[in-house]
Amino acid sequence: MARAIVYTEFGSPDVLHLIEVPDPIALSGEAVVRIEAAGVNPIDAKLRSAKRPSPPITEPRGVGFDGAGVIDSVGDGVETFGVGDRVAIRDTVGTYASHLAVSVEKLVALPDSVTSAEGAGIGIPAGTAFQALRSLGVAQGDVVLVHGGSGSVGQAAVQFAVAWGATVVATASPARHEQLRELGAIPVAYGEGLLDRVRDAAPDGVTVALDCAGTDEAIEVSLELVADRDRIATIVRGPDAASFGIRAFSGGSPEPLTPQELEWRAEALAATVDLLATGDFTIELGPELPLAEAAQAHELVESGAASGKIVLVP
Repeated sequence: MARAIVYTEFGSPDVLHLIEVPDPIALSGEAVVRIEAAGVNPIDAKLRSAKRPSPPITEPRGVGFDGAGVIDSVGDGVETFGVGDRVAIRDTVGTYASHLAVSVEKLVALPDSVTSAEGAGIGIPAGTAFQALRSLGVAQGDVVLVHGGSGSVGQAAVQFAVAWGATVVATASPARHEQLRELGAIPVAYGEGLLDRVRDAAPDGVTVALDCAGTDEAIEVSLELVADRDRIATIVRGPDAASFGIRAFSGGSPEPLTPQELEWRAEALAATVDLLATGDFTIELGPELPLAEAAQAHELVESGAASGKIVLVP
């Protein structure tokens, strides 16, 4: 029997339970992946707690969208992957599990130089950052302000923007500034006086702002600095983004992602794996916990007590 983390009611992390489930079978176009690492993302906890709306629970609901592992079997028509291949998974419900059947469209091959923990840390953070920057038209010569630059999405956004030739100013606590410098950003501390600090860091002005923090300060400073509000976006304040006249990508936004934006999110997985393999991208890894300790992982995510990507290991 396979094992999976599920919940049957909304609530605190205590509603998460490890259960045995039937071994998955690869249908046509699918592969069964033996999960070696599952990425833990804030959206997992928001859905579990009903802070982010989702359909009523009618049966045990799986958790997690990102993961990495090894293919155990493939279904009919699968020619791009075979048994024993290492893969990263994106956008597939239920990655907090020992085994999972996954559409091969949601898989990317992992080279030996990329660990399973790194592969599990790509999907949502890198996909969100990649799509947001593409939607904002970030290119060489832009000056990009990333609020919350030390988080998983923020770090990915910094690295993509730098790779595309932009200058990046990123907010974070002083303890995280050296890390942001290593990623290629100009770090500034958030808090009182942020507007002046960003102006000092970017004397020629800011052309794009991406809010990964969700604070009023982040929105206000972005509005003050970026002339074109179509080049300001939030991934956190979706419900009230329109009231500021700015864009929102998920984060509770009532506006769904466009087909092009969904395509960019899908494209990010392979693009990030390629950059990781050449040493041109870094994923900060955090606590690694056993699958049975999923509740503790959610507590860490919700409290913000851990730095780096939290992963669960079956």
